[in-house]
Amino acid sequence: MSVSNPGPPLWLLCELTYTCPLHCVFCYNPTDFAKTEQELSTADWLRVLRQGRELGAVQLGLSGGEPLTRDDLEVIVGEAHTLGYYTNLITSGVGLTETRIHALKQAGLDHIQLSFQDSTREVNDFLSSTRTFELKSKVAALIKQYEYPMVLNVVLHRLNIDHVQDILGMAESMGAEYVELANTQYYGWAWHNRERLLPSREQMRRAEEVTNRFRERVGNKMRVLFVVPDYFERRPKPCMNGLGSVFLTVTPDGTALPCHAAKTLPGLSFPNVKDASVEWIWRESPGFNHYRGDSWMKEPCRSCPEKAKDFGGCRCQAYLLTGDPDNADPVCDLSPHHHLVTEMVERASTPEAPAKVVEQPLIFRDRKNSRALSG
Repeated sequence: MSVSNPGPPLWLLCELTYTCPLHCVFCYNPTDFAKTEQELSTADWLRVLRQGRELGAVQLGLSGGEPLTRDDLEVIVGEAHTLGYYTNLITSGVGLTETRIHALKQAGLDHIQLSFQDSTREVNDFLSSTRTFELKSKVAALIKQYEYPMVLNVVLHRLNIDHVQDILGMAESMGAEYVELANTQYYGWAWHNRERLLPSREQMRRAEEVTNRFRERVGNKMRVLFVVPDYFERRPKPCMNGLGSVFLTVTPDGTALPCHAAKTLPGLSFPNVKDASVEWIWRESPGFNHYRGDSWMKEPCRSCPEKAKDFGGCRCQAYLLTGDPDNADPVCDLSPHHHLVTEMVERASTPEAPAKVVEQPLIFRDRKNSRALSG
């Protein structure tokens, strides 16, 4: 990645709204989302799409919150299709009626990713604090009926990771072609619930074994992606392929970010698409340029031969765990702060952990809790 001449933002994520009927305990939305009052207008979003496409963006994600709460979703999809984006709707399924899926198909929507919280009604509805399991099952059937690829996403954590076999069985019965078992990454609401959500090493081992056996049985009929949580790795993932490299997200109020959680990073100012063009934001803004290249890196990252592979890891994770976003990601076993991760995993893996985590209250994503956490 060239600092002076970055490539295009190939992946544009439009977080259309923070409004959501679900209250998931692992949601990646900012915990202070209640402060967001005014969402971008339809005209604003269409301008963002046009400017992003002119800059070279090709993949478009439409997420939230729940993007189906926006009445103009079909208009946004239609414009994106006309511009030549590959469009991906990331949804809980709530609000996806046959009328709307027909309209979205007509508008040119390419792809739908449907989330479930678990394979059972009881756990699914508990984790989202809603009664949505039956609705999601009907939406899955609609997705097949309208000949979309069946793409299921299930976020894994201590409270459902032992159900992986049943989750995969549910996906198979629904005719899923692609399943993402995305272990929780600990920022947003999951950061506040990490003591309850972090699985043990034994749970992780069993889940991977079950997943591998399932892959062997189904072969090419279904692709299953098992995303190991960072805390169980020895080297960090190349977060966003390096901040400001290929990923651009626009939040409901128009703030442009190089990753979902970048608002948490101290000392950085991120521009708004209402005040500046997408091209200026991507190429010139200090917020997007700050973590390009390696001049910001401290040791051991600066002299590490792997820095061109992992880009120092996740800046948000470094900040949350160490208080300094410029530190090496503590997931890396070369980091002087690696013990913060290993100690947390060891606590989650002790025989006493199941009883202790039950004592920790879950914080559900809702406006009351958002206001409390944001002070």
